[in-house]
Amino acid sequence: MLVDSHCHLSYEGLIEDLDGAISRAMNADVGFMLSISTRLTEFRNVLSTAEVSPNIACTVGIHPHESNKEPETDVETLVKYTKTPKVVGIGETGLDFFYDSSPRDIQERSFRTHIEAARETQLPIIIHTRDADVRTIEIIDEEQKKGFFPGLIHCFSAGPELARCAVDHGMGISLSGIITFKTADSIRETVKSVPLKHILVETDAPFLAPVPHRGKTNEPAFVTHTAAKAAEIFDIEPEKFAEITTNNFFRLFSKAKRPL
Repeated sequence: MLVDSHCHLSYEGLIEDLDGAISRAMNADVGFMLSISTRLTEFRNVLSTAEVSPNIACTVGIHPHESNKEPETDVETLVKYTKTPKVVGIGETGLDFFYDSSPRDIQERSFRTHIEAARETQLPIIIHTRDADVRTIEIIDEEQKKGFFPGLIHCFSAGPELARCAVDHGMGISLSGIITFKTADSIRETVKSVPLKHILVETDAPFLAPVPHRGKTNEPAFVTHTAAKAAEIFDIEPEKFAEITTNNFFRLFSKAKRPL
């Protein structure tokens, strides 16, 4: 069994055929999916996608792109949402200095609020970071000194320094379809140095469809292609890779109920 550790089932491109997407995932032996929140104002939609199946959980949080568009949240509000049984993680949150869709100081303030909620609940924080490795590392290091919080770097496309930071703090590193792209040699080289016990896989659906579906709407079933490429990178049998990454997911997201 594989787990799609990061998808947006409530987004256009998936929500119109949610039952079909879930069915195709199950037929591809993708036995569990984590539906990710990017806006608190749309959290109910995210939660409703998780409630259609026992094999789906969700998170609560505000994406850095949305951090100046959404009402500013606080730790108490995020923690309140985590009382819902289906909510197993915090985020996605973090820093995006590539698009700079929100002012950087607002992104950082939101990021730190989510970290504090993750520290209080001990639910993993899902970190989005693009063109912001240095500042992301600084914030993770600073905040871990205040008290441990679990988490992972989602859709890893960064350099070795951020990978080392994540590993040093016991965090996960989630691989997306990017590792199947021809232009991703440096990412594949960095990933190769990460201990397997830290590795998860994801689609980020409906975005970033892996080869051979690049350019199409991504969906959870396609995580099989990312997993196959990752198994090749780590020189391990695909079945063993699936076992390891599935165990990694349920160890990190310990609130998630593993399918029987």
